Amino acid sequence: MPTPTCETTGSAARHFPRRISLPTLAKAAQKCRGCSLYCHATHVVFGEGSRTAKLLLVGEQPGDQEDRAGQPFVGPSGRLLDETLLAAGIERSTVYVTNAVKHFKWKPSPTGKRRLHSKPNWTEIAACRPWLLEELKLVAPPLLMTLGATAAQSLLGKSFKLTQHRHEFLIPELPVHLPSPPLLLATVHPSSLLRMPDKAARDAARKEFLKDFQLVAKKLASL
Repeated sequence: MPTPTCETTGSAARHFPRRISLPTLAKAAQKCRGCSLYCHATHVVFGEGSRTAKLLLVGEQPGDQEDRAGQPFVGPSGRLLDETLLAAGIERSTVYVTNAVKHFKWKPSPTGKRRLHSKPNWTEIAACRPWLLEELKLVAPPLLMTLGATAAQSLLGKSFKLTQHRHEFLIPELPVHLPSPPLLLATVHPSSLLRMPDKAARDAARKEFLKDFQLVAKKLASL
């Protein structure tokens, strides 16, 4: 991915609309210049889903197909997510789905024919975080689920270790006011499962992934 030379404002908060709602935020995000990722992305990929969702899922960033479509989790990771939600008894239509970073960060493949995922750095995560926090304020879900380390660290800090807190419900300290503190469960990103070449390891990882969603489904049923 070429080094961007475009101008940035340093924070998504500088691009907030006067009247805050999910539709106005989604529209304003299309012109976000908080970090340099906008220079090479096709679309901003804002969150989607129910305004009254009891579960809010946070991924890392859009992938190649999401960037082209302008929608979250519509590629291979999205299909695996849909399958897992269904297996756990959770309707995706009742969930709000978003990403910690709203632009696709990529680098060209060795052949130059594909755009490969590149991990967002902390500056990019912090610049985009205001969008995510506003989504949390507006949806105010009782349950949060982060998919992958980047998503978890965007809400729990850089020192958070997913391996130490897997299958565990946490109460994040968020810099926004919510009616009641949400519970958060951190799990892996579905793309990590798709990258596993070994079938036995992949099957085992999918069972653990489903286990996390089953824990969330059980918690949802108790609300």
